[in-house]
Amino acid sequence: MYDGIVQELIDELGRLPGIGPKSAQRIAFHILQTESFDVTRLSEVLRDVRDKVRFCDICGNVTEGQTCSICRDPRRSHVTICVVEEAKDVVAIERTREFKGLYHVLGGAISPIDGVGPDDLRIKQLVGRLADGSVTEVILATDPNLEGEATATYLTRLLQYPNLRVTRLASGLPVGGDLEYADEVTLGRAFEGRRLAQN
Repeated sequence: MYDGIVQELIDELGRLPGIGPKSAQRIAFHILQTESFDVTRLSEVLRDVRDKVRFCDICGNVTEGQTCSICRDPRRSHVTICVVEEAKDVVAIERTREFKGLYHVLGGAISPIDGVGPDDLRIKQLVGRLADGSVTEVILATDPNLEGEATATYLTRLLQYPNLRVTRLASGLPVGGDLEYADEVTLGRAFEGRRLAQN
């Protein structure tokens, strides 16, 4: 649509996940029209991210060192591991300030349609972390979709160790939601995960 380099910029931005053609165009024109936009700084940060950021040797979270700040934190409980699909899920859980244990990032979810099997994920590393028997609970916090459920089911069957409790995050109705708009699966899970009402 546009001449030369402007279209190349839009095309490159459009390759990012969650950025459609219209969003890519808006971002491109924001960069073009905003004189205070520091393109040099953006390119430096992108280069630094590529060069410096890696995945934690222990849990698979993003870090600039060999291990992430969560794995290095002596205040974290080492008896509980929360298994997530992606590093961004760690941030979402950390924002709740409810979980005080460690994490394990799988690097995705089992998806036969996309050609992703258990060997393509960081499952062997998880099993290795459980080998000494010090972990007493593994919390499966995979996404509540088909791939996440398949991954959780696979891990539940795999992690049948003595003295290890494998739990799944509760799922159900969102706060502020209406029952009439909830699908059958969500409503069914809400019934399965019901608990005692508190005063």
